[in-house]
Amino acid sequence: MAIRLDRVILRGWTFALLVLFPVSWCAPLMRAGVLPFFDLTTISIATGLTELWQTDKALAVVVAIFAVVAPMAKCAALVGVQSHRLTPRALPIIELLGRLAMADIFLIALYIVMAKGITFGRVETAWGLYLYGFCVLSSLFIGAMSKNPHPI
Repeated sequence: MAIRLDRVILRGWTFALLVLFPVSWCAPLMRAGVLPFFDLTTISIATGLTELWQTDKALAVVVAIFAVVAPMAKCAALVGVQSHRLTPRALPIIELLGRLAMADIFLIALYIVMAKGITFGRVETAWGLYLYGFCVLSSLFIGAMSKNPHPI
């Protein structure tokens, strides 16, 4: 019974991520401004993709794959494995999708570190960054648990 309950919890958590990921794309990741006394501009994944699309379409597509497509594809595939619609042989591909999604967190962190190094500007992290990070890390955890549901 406990094993079944664990699988139900994992599947529910995965379904929750299918809702939380789109919320995190629209949530504010950070607020940035040029000078300390001016208003800060709110930046989210959605606004970042919009701005990127206007300046560099190829980079916008790459970022969209890492930030939008990979996490959602991974969660959808995990639901497929958890509900036995996909075989466990799909797990290595799902793991690769998780790594692609994690690469986006690294890029965001690198951007924040670089922006904080600028002396005439100001960058503040916002709640959406933590939500997005939680979603990506949760999907990695769920993927690991789906691969080995009985860790030592």
